[in-house]
Amino acid sequence: MSASSSPASPARTWRARLLSHEMILLYVLIALWVFFYFAGTSVNRRGVTVGFGTLDRQFDILRHSCEIGLLALALTPIIITAGIDLSVGSMLGLCAILFGKLWHDAGLPLPVAAALTLVLGGIGGSLNAALITALRLPPLIVTLGTFSLFRGLAEAITRGSITYTDFPASFLFFGQERWLGLPTQAWLFFAVATAMWLWVHRTTHGRAFRAIGFAPEGARYAGLPVNRRLASAYIAAGVIAALAAIIYTARLGQAKADAGTGYELFAITAVVLGGTSIFGGTGSIHGTLLGVAAIAVLKSGLATLPVVMRMNAAEEISGLLTGALLLLALAGSVLPKLLSQLRPRPAPASPAPAPSAP
Repeated sequence: MSASSSPASPARTWRARLLSHEMILLYVLIALWVFFYFAGTSVNRRGVTVGFGTLDRQFDILRHSCEIGLLALALTPIIITAGIDLSVGSMLGLCAILFGKLWHDAGLPLPVAAALTLVLGGIGGSLNAALITALRLPPLIVTLGTFSLFRGLAEAITRGSITYTDFPASFLFFGQERWLGLPTQAWLFFAVATAMWLWVHRTTHGRAFRAIGFAPEGARYAGLPVNRRLASAYIAAGVIAALAAIIYTARLGQAKADAGTGYELFAITAVVLGGTSIFGGTGSIHGTLLGVAAIAVLKSGLATLPVVMRMNAAEEISGLLTGALLLLALAGSVLPKLLSQLRPRPAPASPAPAPSAP
């Protein structure tokens, strides 16, 4: 029997891989891209191809998805631990203002201002980490509070009206130009994605996130430093949000208090859509990257559809579909557990009758 079953084992393994969550999302991503390529590409009166299928549009998709992609990467280890960070968008806005103020008002060189901004982002992440690990407060409540705190600080610093502009061209190069054929910020994004993948998937530190997500008390009994692991995830999220703020400022050429508004919704959607369970314990960086790509293609593709262009409602429809995607992804993570609970269990076998006495 073992000889006959062994050849089928590799086939079952490949079938499981081809039907995994990440592969199914890849199929959906390819289908979306093909649909928008044919439905959102046209030739204007001058005979020039415009719309989704142009190379410039593909570069714009990559350029505009870097900030949300960075936030999604930062959120992945946090959600794997069954936590959440709703403050990453507000942290991006606050760090953008602090970066502009350090350069414009304090007169610091741009590299020094950028380095200090990363440090300040780490301090903001440390605040979340301290409240969650030291005081044992729920991450949802803590980050909901810092969500308002960071955005309020950004508004207070700028008095709701100051916008920092006139950045030098050497800095704008990181957000508006190309290097080696790709948008410059894409190379920074790839570097962070690679580092996060190695951290989460190839280090004992990163593998501990799954153990914490499955059972935090069990992880403590196993000797894992749960509080330190959780703190590292939230501090890393603050630093990466600060990096996203710098890239955001370089892309738009200005730092303003409302930067990153709503980005946390898109980032969480990308993470959950990529297969990371909102209940913790499972998830992957490559799944998150696929989720980011799917949302970016969806947002950009909708803006090129003729019917959406006539309605002038690309942003509204994009927000509607993003919310629907988040709900579907959440339902998809809950449904298997619900079905397993509703599945009838076999009745226990009745004990064999005792042998009669001779």
